[in-house]
Amino acid sequence: MLEIRNLHVQIEDKKILNGLTLTVNDGEVAAIMGPNGSGKSTLSYVIAGKEDYEVLDGEVLLDGRNLLEMDPNERAAAGVFLAFQYPLEIPGVATMSFLKAALNSQRKARGEDELSTPELMKRVRGAAERLQIPQDMLKRALNVGFSGGEKKRMEILQMALLEPKFCILDETDSGLDIDALKIVSDGVNALRGDKRSFLVITHYQRLLNYIVPDTVHVMANGRVVKSGGKELALELEANGYADYRTQAA
Repeated sequence: MLEIRNLHVQIEDKKILNGLTLTVNDGEVAAIMGPNGSGKSTLSYVIAGKEDYEVLDGEVLLDGRNLLEMDPNERAAAGVFLAFQYPLEIPGVATMSFLKAALNSQRKARGEDELSTPELMKRVRGAAERLQIPQDMLKRALNVGFSGGEKKRMEILQMALLEPKFCILDETDSGLDIDALKIVSDGVNALRGDKRSFLVITHYQRLLNYIVPDTVHVMANGRVVKSGGKELALELEANGYADYRTQAA
């Protein structure tokens, strides 16, 4: 599925990633944990194609294709989805219009027919019901006036509709109360499958009680310094990151 080889990245002449290497297999949920400034969010942005980050060396391969040679829209059409830590409000853009444009744009890029309005409405309403998103939210401008939990649920709704191959969740638990966390996690877990992989970025083990990972990777100073099973997250919760900062220095 995804293979990252010796990735070196900087922004404004500041080195962030220092030879990061990581593999996420088909159907795998991989968690990335690490202290602030370790490069976790930078990794998510580079995979998705956010501007301003300069790749100095390395490859990011999705099913053998180098994502670094593709524009962000091409990466999205290839199956990459990024759920942001802080989803943006977009005044003047109706939520349903956004969902229709995003879904049909990707279908067109893949050579598929666009969805009719009735079929789109059926899909959106079904997915929204499962995520406990009220219909009035779908009638508003995208994310405008939404709570933190509502914004996160809206991103999981987008993910459910787009059905990506590789999903990146960048601190999705940030700002969520326990009820919203359960709803969002249930939405993610419903999408798990043999042909879809996840990279879950988080500071805290709490999220991993609900989205149970297959593997956990610790990042420090821009690279992966340790990998293990889900029990590694419990170790980090108990002991913190001090030992790994020293190891990566």
